[in-house]
Amino acid sequence: MSEPSELLAEPLELRCGAVLPNRLAKAALSEQLGDRRNRPTAELAELYRTWSRGGAGTLITGNVMVDPTALGEPRNVAVPREPDATEFKPWARSADGTESRLWVQLNHPGRQSPRFLSRQPVAPSAVPFGDRGIRSVFATPRALTVDEIEAIIERFGVAARTVVDAGFAGVQIHGAHGYLVSQFLSPLTNRRTDGWGGDALRRRRFLLEVVARVRAEVGDAVPIAVKLNSADFQRGGFSEEESLEVVRELGEAGIDLLEVSGGTYEKTAMMGSAKASTVSREAYFLDYATKARQVTDVALMVTGGFTSPRGMADALRSGALDVIGLGRPLIVDPALPGRLLKGEDVRARRTAPKTGIRLADSLLEIQWHTQQMHRVAAGKPVDPRLGAVRTLVRAGVADPLNAFRRVRG
Repeated sequence: MSEPSELLAEPLELRCGAVLPNRLAKAALSEQLGDRRNRPTAELAELYRTWSRGGAGTLITGNVMVDPTALGEPRNVAVPREPDATEFKPWARSADGTESRLWVQLNHPGRQSPRFLSRQPVAPSAVPFGDRGIRSVFATPRALTVDEIEAIIERFGVAARTVVDAGFAGVQIHGAHGYLVSQFLSPLTNRRTDGWGGDALRRRRFLLEVVARVRAEVGDAVPIAVKLNSADFQRGGFSEEESLEVVRELGEAGIDLLEVSGGTYEKTAMMGSAKASTVSREAYFLDYATKARQVTDVALMVTGGFTSPRGMADALRSGALDVIGLGRPLIVDPALPGRLLKGEDVRARRTAPKTGIRLADSLLEIQWHTQQMHRVAAGKPVDPRLGAVRTLVRAGVADPLNAFRRVRG
């Protein structure tokens, strides 16, 4: 039987002909390192320079917003209305001299744009969040017009062309975690009865047209990935059965890599909650990936839960997936991929404090990891002290969403 390091080190050729140097990928993490005009910064380049030296074959950036007027967080990078690829070139070149391939994650937040950034965000339908606490952070959205929908599809294409012209090796369309693409897919947030909603076929039209537009802009040789929810884990929402149909159609649409995730802000599967049986196998979405493998031959990436070299190798050996996604462990140890590829028996760690309050823990963990990314971007080592977490605790974790808003805003 092959050693874990041998399996992890195998290259992977994608449908478009691009080759990933190994099976380890840094999954998207929201860096919040754009400048006040939402342009890439030297700190972003330094952060990805560090990660590229760490050994992962693929590095997927955090949210790059396709519309500068629609931000999910205050320091998101966004592609401007009049795009200039030169602004993105230093970031694109941060992996030069290494084998790492740097891809950009493209996103639109839809209704998940906080009140302090957008008084009236847009969405497929004017559906507010059901949770009162979350509604205090996010305003009720306005339903998009047909012209606006088509304009956003065009923005995805323009953004993709801009970053590829800058030198990035691929793009990922964010279709998970309750952002705009995910909102179109879910019957809970897409209550339209026109050509963009009303049944499963029309709900998935937006995503498929975004894929088609991006492909038209970047050509056949540039890899396109999609990040998709296995389900949004809400009654009456985007189901696993419907998700698998989307997977099948994405394969037919010609994408090159599918990353499996799950959940929304209201049901936070993406923040790391999982059943004990799932944790024991390490991969949060391995069961779903196994089902997805039956409906598509697209390369599959699973992110979430991996801790040991053996667990990663077993997942690859099962045939259910092709790429191991690692997110927050690469903040704690940016050199982790290289150590895994050398055969070191190291465990992926997501060091973060716990309060015992589930939602608070999720928010505190995000803030802690963001703080550590900013340290690495400044050329400093990870600091195990709690820092911003203590600030949140002082702000009052009994009302964690309000505390989170006060610190982040």
